[in-house]
Amino acid sequence: MRKNLKEQYNPMFFLSSLGNGGLAVAFYMYLMFMVEHPGKPMANFEHVLNGFKSGNFLLILTIAIALLGIIYFGFKHYKLLFWNIAEYSKFKKTTAYNNLRESNNEVTLMAIPLTLAMSVNVVFIIFGTFIPNLWNYVEYLFPISLISFMVIGVYSLYIFKNYVTRLMLNGDFDFVMNNNLSQMLITFTFSMVAVGFAAPAAMSHTKVVSTIGLLLSIFFISIAIVFITIHLVLGFKSIFKQGIDVQGSPSLWMMIPILTLIGISIVRNYMGFSHHLLHEPNPSELPLLIILTILVSIQLIFGLIGFSVLKRTSYFNEYIHGSKKSPGSFALICPGVAFMVLGFFFIHWGFVKNGLVTQFSTVYFLLIIPYIYVQMKTVRTVSILEKKLLRI
Repeated sequence: MRKNLKEQYNPMFFLSSLGNGGLAVAFYMYLMFMVEHPGKPMANFEHVLNGFKSGNFLLILTIAIALLGIIYFGFKHYKLLFWNIAEYSKFKKTTAYNNLRESNNEVTLMAIPLTLAMSVNVVFIIFGTFIPNLWNYVEYLFPISLISFMVIGVYSLYIFKNYVTRLMLNGDFDFVMNNNLSQMLITFTFSMVAVGFAAPAAMSHTKVVSTIGLLLSIFFISIAIVFITIHLVLGFKSIFKQGIDVQGSPSLWMMIPILTLIGISIVRNYMGFSHHLLHEPNPSELPLLIILTILVSIQLIFGLIGFSVLKRTSYFNEYIHGSKKSPGSFALICPGVAFMVLGFFFIHWGFVKNGLVTQFSTVYFLLIIPYIYVQMKTVRTVSILEKKLLRI
């Protein structure tokens, strides 16, 4: 792995760690939705063990692959996280860092809290999957989770406040260089913090903990939605006027992970609100079908437009399979991961729980196959980019 990059470092390298963490979460989706976990909101060690004892070969194979994926990509997530932190500390002492703080690229600093928030999600999944009887003590862990996301949330707001304040005081936002959607890193980060708060909102049986998580999740979702609107308008205005910045063109797909995080937050907050505030033991999943359908529809149109642009600009040939290099290429990992994750929520919460599709039926697998294909393509892309940019 490359070391001492100094001025050659770019905060977008944090997306390499983020992508691997996302893949660990993606492999957990197989356990979450295919392994029975009655009475528990998540599949944990005991449920996985029962799945191995089921005698169902396909289920055992699925669980084995999922566990290997969680271990492998979880390890790489933390390995790259520590590498990024070390390289970023050296980068901060360079003139390149000072120049970054005076340009549109200051927004790339938001990749740091974004990745740290993913780290909390990954450790929660790893602990729950591999530590026996952890769920017996989970109510003690949820307050720790809340505190962790509070710290990360405050850090993200600090970076955001400094950036926006500078722009407002100096009026030095470069609209010419804004012909991409890289500014959406702000909403990506706030959405990641929101989904973290939504976990205890949905899963904690302690009303105070659940309510705090619910309110803070809504707080960060609200900020994210406001700046989604602002940055989409400003970004597309510059793109339509000047044409897309080829190097920043992967940012066209950034809406895909943002919508995934907002969608999961809505599902979790809906369940937490129904259970703890409305006292509905079995709330209807029909509203979730409608909401998830809308979000997946928007993902598809951004995916289609982004793919068309990336193809026409030869981005895949030049920056993935060719000789050109850009840390921003790691932004291609998150959309593939996010599309698969929201797809699993869409299929299970939208179709299976509403009785529209029978789990493990032919139709069920036909719906899942495209998402698995996207996940495998993403795994391949990760491998190529790490060898090319990080020498892993």
